[in-house]
Amino acid sequence: MAMPLLVRNRNYRLLLTAGTLTNLGDGVIVLALPWLATLMSRDPLAIAAVAAAGSMPWLLFALPSGVIIDRTDCRKLIARADMIRAGIVTAIMMLALSEPVAGAVWLLSALAFLLGSAEVMRDNAAQTILPSIVASADLEVANGQMWSAEQLMGQFIGPPLAGVLIGLGIAVPFGLDAAVLVLAAGMVWLITLPPQLTNSARFWPALFEGINWMRKDRLLFRFAVTLGMVNFLFSMATTITILFSQEILGLSAAEHGFLLSMAATAAVAGSLGAPLITKRIGVQAALYLSFLTWGIAHAAIGLSSTTWVVGAAMALFIAASMLWNVITVSWRQRRIPAELLGRVNSIYRFFGWGSMPLGAVAAGILVSLIENEAGRELALRGPFVLSAAGYLVLLVYARLKLRLQ
Repeated sequence: MAMPLLVRNRNYRLLLTAGTLTNLGDGVIVLALPWLATLMSRDPLAIAAVAAAGSMPWLLFALPSGVIIDRTDCRKLIARADMIRAGIVTAIMMLALSEPVAGAVWLLSALAFLLGSAEVMRDNAAQTILPSIVASADLEVANGQMWSAEQLMGQFIGPPLAGVLIGLGIAVPFGLDAAVLVLAAGMVWLITLPPQLTNSARFWPALFEGINWMRKDRLLFRFAVTLGMVNFLFSMATTITILFSQEILGLSAAEHGFLLSMAATAAVAGSLGAPLITKRIGVQAALYLSFLTWGIAHAAIGLSSTTWVVGAAMALFIAASMLWNVITVSWRQRRIPAELLGRVNSIYRFFGWGSMPLGAVAAGILVSLIENEAGRELALRGPFVLSAAGYLVLLVYARLKLRLQ
């Protein structure tokens, strides 16, 4: 009987432990940061600005990050990025401790932008390093465990913990995040790998080499653009989730944290069950199932005022997202040559994640426009209903253009 991957692979164990720690901190921040923003302003455009600032670096820095990753020791890059993130989160904690001042939400947006910039480098490097740590045959298992840890800590444990910590003081969650980021950096530093071949070409030729490879792989490019549209719709809806929870569902910080935790239970099942689902119904059908589930879930949220219905719908949405992630990330890691993985992966995520700040801005504008015409409640429901329709359109596109088999 083969030993489990976690037992036989020390480097993977360290990487997974570090990822688990950072995801715990991210789960705390995913609630604490927008909650802090709502204490500074109730303007949907200001709340959207904080969300957009955090994801804007994917649009600005994803491409150059790939060149840097392919010519740098990913282990050191991940550790340093986590240390930088710890410093930025400490600055946010100091802002939370300060006396409220007019315009503080815009300073929070600036810090969210810096935090997101470090995260771009860290997350791209973490996906790039994984194939050098585990064998190709273990990628589905490793990715499933990594995504499960992300959801368990980032959605199941982190948000309700943040809700409790906010009750102790709004600055407390940020102090915890800074501490776990430092611990995670230490874990990554302990990883030992043989010297890796790095790209020494000049910046622009190296970048265009990755772009040309991506351009020639039409299927990979279609998946990247599709993911961009998926994440645009996702960002448009989730940007408003905090206000939807407060004003439609009437939840406190702790209750909202437990709502997110409820949703994460299905996310873990989606991550660990992805190999079984794809084996049972096939990879292609599993992809279609993701789009259909996304549409149904956001429609249910947009049309409901019941907390358990919203929680169940969020659970379905996240489970479908984990199914998509495990399938496409493993496929992508095998498809892209090792020497180009950092650059092509970053180009892919430029399209896939760079749309998120645009979705956040669109959410703020959409809510403001609908509120003026139809009132606050319909305005907060609008992004969910619109995104549901968008996912069903993407399902039709996937049937026509996204064929993995």
